[in-house]
Amino acid sequence: MNEIIEAFGVYLEWQKGYSAHTRKAYVTDIRQFARFLRSKAPGMSSGKEAWEDIDAGMIRFFLADLYRRTIRKSSISRKIAALRSFFDYLAKEGVVKTNPVEMIQAPKCEKPLPNFLSVDEMFCLLGVHFGEDEKGKRDRAVLELLYSTGIRLRELTGLNREDADLREGIMRIRGKGKKERLVPMGEKASLALRQYLATETSWPQPDALGALPLFSARQGKRISPRTVERIVDRYALWCGIRKKISPHAFRHSFATHLLDMGADLRVIQELLGHESLSTTQRYTSVTVERLMEVYDRAHPRAKGEGLS
Repeated sequence: MNEIIEAFGVYLEWQKGYSAHTRKAYVTDIRQFARFLRSKAPGMSSGKEAWEDIDAGMIRFFLADLYRRTIRKSSISRKIAALRSFFDYLAKEGVVKTNPVEMIQAPKCEKPLPNFLSVDEMFCLLGVHFGEDEKGKRDRAVLELLYSTGIRLRELTGLNREDADLREGIMRIRGKGKKERLVPMGEKASLALRQYLATETSWPQPDALGALPLFSARQGKRISPRTVERIVDRYALWCGIRKKISPHAFRHSFATHLLDMGADLRVIQELLGHESLSTTQRYTSVTVERLMEVYDRAHPRAKGEGLS
């Protein structure tokens, strides 16, 4: 069992192009399922032939145990996705004939509305004093790029020097599934990045593949997601923003502000790197909700005053 689960992890990385985070989560979920099976059937085989005997009933038995332990719906949905992907892999390898997870539906999860900053809050945040040293210029470039491109946190930390075309103002971004997209940076972000690179004193250290990171931290090492989170926290506090925001709030703000200004939804989908338009459509609910708030507050007959 362990060998085939390890092979599944390699398949996710090299064939499917999944991120390290997703790959680790899926492999962990499959290991959990295997432990559950062994605990309920101690005499079951530990070889790959054991997977042939798994049916939908055993999958539901596993899910029922998760529900009993009040595991979050979002976690259960991910485990179902991991199992479906795993049995798809086993079918490709000829280990099983059918996928027992195919007809099992994931629980419906309520998706919270994206957290974002208003235009005024964003301008305030990007207008604070960053300092004229290398660190200050790096922090400005990081925040400007987050807002200008709508880039994901992991995409930002994975940027290399060769990805930035400062002459054309274009950034090449490697998204989920190793899919690449080109996104305009905007003049403010391009200028901030150019100033950072011009004043950088500690030359970045190449990674295992020989690529030079665009943003570096101590000793020239690639900047970490945690460092970017600290940058956002620090300047949000200085700006007086009381609500908790994350680097992902810049992505939500990017999409919401573009939509508010009349940008086409499919263009926003391309810029964000969403595979499905339905994912991008989440932002329309935010815009409509704000529209209704303004209408209820401003229109003299919005609440039926004066009616008898």
